[in-house]
Amino acid sequence: MIQRILVTGGAGFLGSHLCERLVHEGHDVICLDNFFTSQKSNVVHLLDKPNFELIRHDITLPIHLEVDQIYNMACPAAPGHYQFNPIKTIKTSVMGSINMLGIAKRCGARILQASTSEVYGDPEQHPQTESYRGSVNPIGIRACYDEGKRVAETLFMDYHRSNNVDVRIVRIFNTYGPRMHPFDGRVVANFIRQALAGDDITIFGDGSQTRSFCYRDDLVEVIIRMMNCDGFIGPVNIGNPHEFTIRQLAEKTIELTGSSSKLIEAPLPSDDPTRRRPDISLAKEKLGWEPKIELDQGLQHTIEWFKTIHLSDYRPPTPNFS
Repeated sequence: MIQRILVTGGAGFLGSHLCERLVHEGHDVICLDNFFTSQKSNVVHLLDKPNFELIRHDITLPIHLEVDQIYNMACPAAPGHYQFNPIKTIKTSVMGSINMLGIAKRCGARILQASTSEVYGDPEQHPQTESYRGSVNPIGIRACYDEGKRVAETLFMDYHRSNNVDVRIVRIFNTYGPRMHPFDGRVVANFIRQALAGDDITIFGDGSQTRSFCYRDDLVEVIIRMMNCDGFIGPVNIGNPHEFTIRQLAEKTIELTGSSSKLIEAPLPSDDPTRRRPDISLAKEKLGWEPKIELDQGLQHTIEWFKTIHLSDYRPPTPNFS
């Protein structure tokens, strides 16, 4: 059935691919974005589609729309972006969620929250299951994002319990692919950009900290499955359960780009998690999903995309993001 679907943060990395998929499926899609970290170029190819609409708007401010589903993807997701203005970052998670939940309540719409593995903080449980409550520093430099997303989950569950709003919660682990912001500060973007330029690749710490990297196509698939799954609200971990060290990622990037870059070490940032890997048993059970694209294949696709872009087209965070 054709749905009228709102995607907040729809011009961002994951949001734009989600919009593209939903438009292709024939849904009427409203993309809402304030272009703080996103690019209009991510969705320009959709502008001539009759079932796509782009609205420049900040979700911390109210807006009145009539929709059937809401994917709440809006929020700076990379440390370099969310730490640029931490107060606005937490406002986006908290006030933005309240505004979107208000639309869902009024319209009787189903709403999905794009939460994050960062709700687990620097985890003492490994791998992380959905029942793990996390180890988060509420006054650290990452708290604006970590705690903002945790409060957003609280709001979603309270709207569900108190107002019977039809909610879904996914906890997204590290994701990469074409349309990543090349200056977002995340390791995949940093390493590819540095390798293609022949610059030294910066590893924070000794590179032994781990992450799991999931390609964007796998993530979009499971997000849509979760939205359309009846009787299961989550939260559910979505990501790749295969764990790699940061040093291994850097070495793979050098190999796949054919770069002459060398590895250099820099001090580890404050509160940076040392290990991160999802337990996706629940996603397998409830959604019949697990990622299919291996890291080498996904990195190659991402590297080829990086070769096609002009870095000067990607602006830093906007100073008036207040």
